[in-house]
Amino acid sequence: MALQLGESVRDFDVFVVQSTCPPVNENLMELFFITRCLRRASAKRVTAVIPYFGYARQDRKMSARVPISASDVAMLLESAGVDRVLAVDLHCGQIQGFFHNTPVDNLSALRDFTPYIAQELVKEYGDDPICIVSPDAGGVGRAKEFLEALTTMHVNNISLAITVKHRSGPGQIEGMNVVGEIEGKHCIIVDDMIDTAGTLCKSAETLKDMGAKSVSACATHALFNGSALERIEKSVLQYVIVSDTIPLKPGACDKIKVVSSAGLLAEAIMCCHFGKSVSGLFKISNLSINNGLPD
Repeated sequence: MALQLGESVRDFDVFVVQSTCPPVNENLMELFFITRCLRRASAKRVTAVIPYFGYARQDRKMSARVPISASDVAMLLESAGVDRVLAVDLHCGQIQGFFHNTPVDNLSALRDFTPYIAQELVKEYGDDPICIVSPDAGGVGRAKEFLEALTTMHVNNISLAITVKHRSGPGQIEGMNVVGEIEGKHCIIVDDMIDTAGTLCKSAETLKDMGAKSVSACATHALFNGSALERIEKSVLQYVIVSDTIPLKPGACDKIKVVSSAGLLAEAIMCCHFGKSVSGLFKISNLSINNGLPD
């Protein structure tokens, strides 16, 4: 990989925007080499802006003699000389602890999705009841925060539900129970990523069979591996709202709605550059119904 900076960066505050999405290894090594190049060119500070953190799901040992890849990626970036990391919706919050001497800001796509749903979907649903659905117990905090944000935007008649899945194998659902009332409501499944969409489509079908008026989904990272887009197109899902942390092919599926994360990242970069607190980006009171809307 041949790299050369086109101008001097000596004593500059540099932000490298690189999503380590597929092809993960290629993008990761590109980020590594660019960081090393900036360090050798005497950049004052290098911040890695990583909208999607590759290998994030390999955050612990599930069997013998396997790597903890998320920790190894953190070690690689630190050894390259990254001074700070900005990420969006890390799969597991503990990834921040894998960086020993580098501060990590785990931004939330809440600021992107909430205004869009409050203005677009709620307008379409009218006064019908809405239910925010967490796909598992681990996502309850995210779903609850989502509900509270919508409530702050004067979205009324909204509730929370949790699905409990019984799996027969990886990515295969044998049965599903729901904690909460969903009958006659517009359900919105909130998750951090969509991989093959098999589990998502099955969950949507089950919710519909249990009496949901409609089912949509909202996820930050749209991996869409394998035949994910075909599954979504044929599923009962009304909409699938995703962020642009991973590049998508235009017109891939009519049900996909993309909300840009550019505004969120731009604000975070400005805060870091001028020494302001990034925590202000997480305050729900700062949200505006005009923020985060797609073109």
